[in-house]
Amino acid sequence: MPARAAAVLACLAALCTLGACSPTYNWREWRQDGALLQALMPCKPEQADRSVPMGGTQVVLHMHSCEAGAVRFALAWADLDDAARAPQALAAWQLASLRSIRAESTGTKSLSSEPALAVKGADAVLETDAQGVDHQGQGVHTRALYFARGHQIYQVAVYGARLPVDAVTPFFEGLRLP
Repeated sequence: MPARAAAVLACLAALCTLGACSPTYNWREWRQDGALLQALMPCKPEQADRSVPMGGTQVVLHMHSCEAGAVRFALAWADLDDAARAPQALAAWQLASLRSIRAESTGTKSLSSEPALAVKGADAVLETDAQGVDHQGQGVHTRALYFARGHQIYQVAVYGARLPVDAVTPFFEGLRLP
């Protein structure tokens, strides 16, 4: 009987341990009315909209972000009135983002080179891999894509002290432009 009691206790302990576990990344599909992009987010994003100057005009910037596993996942998009302005707007957006983290060095790819991270259906893609400092003075690593589809422009980024592959890969591979 003592051996059986020990086995039952071991099973109960294992079940309690499993019950306490929760996945770090709870992947879910993200879509928003008006946006062409579909994405996978590892947590439930918060949403904010604000009017910002972009390319000489005011546009509504739609922002969605959440944090999981000490990594911030962010997705933002805006609708321009003219697709021809997209490349210039993307370059300005990328530069503003790098300045916001006081990036020390960057690895950026131009619109004409093949990005390591791709978005099928995008008209133009800029990629950034940079180290900087966040608003709290802590070191931050960011990986981001800036891309366009017609007159819509997007920024998809991850920020963290370190960026685990099991977080970055599914996030960027989950991007879809139907």
